[in-house]
Amino acid sequence: MPIRKATADDWPHIWPFWHRIVAAGETYAWDPDTSEEDARALWMNPAKRVYVVEDDTGAVVASAYLTPNYGGPAARIANAGFMVDPGRAGRGRALAEYVLDAARAQGYRGMVFNAVVETNPAVRLWTSLGFTILGTVPDAFDHPRHGRVGLHVMHRAL
Repeated sequence: MPIRKATADDWPHIWPFWHRIVAAGETYAWDPDTSEEDARALWMNPAKRVYVVEDDTGAVVASAYLTPNYGGPAARIANAGFMVDPGRAGRGRALAEYVLDAARAQGYRGMVFNAVVETNPAVRLWTSLGFTILGTVPDAFDHPRHGRVGLHVMHRAL
C-alpha cells in the first residue's frame, strides 16, 4: 500500500471521497455543502503537506494533510486531517502511522486534533495510537443520526 506526497493531479481522485465524507455530515465540522473549489483550497493548501494512499492498481483511496496547528512559538505542534474512501476501509491506521512518523521527522513535538466528533469510529484508532482526550465540548456538533454530540480535543506527544 504505497503512501506518497500528493500532487495537484491527485485532487480529482481525492474529491469524490472527500465530498462523500463531508457531505454525510457525520465526522467533520466542515460545511457539508462545501464546493469543490473551496474543498481543494482547504485540503490542498500549500501550507499543508498532503499525502495519498494508493491501492495495488494505483488508485488513490485515502489522503491526509499535515500542518502546524498553531503559529509562532507553538508552531511545533502539528494538526492533521484524514480522509479514507468509505469503500476502502482499513487504510486509516497505516496512513495515521505514516503521518505521525512524518510529523516527528519534521520536528513536531506533538499533534492536536481540535474537533473529533465523539461518535466518530476513528476515536478508537486515535486512542490506540496514544492520543488522549484533553476535553470535550458538549453538544457542539449536530450529527444527522445521533443529534447533538460533543467534539473531542485530542493530543499526543511525538
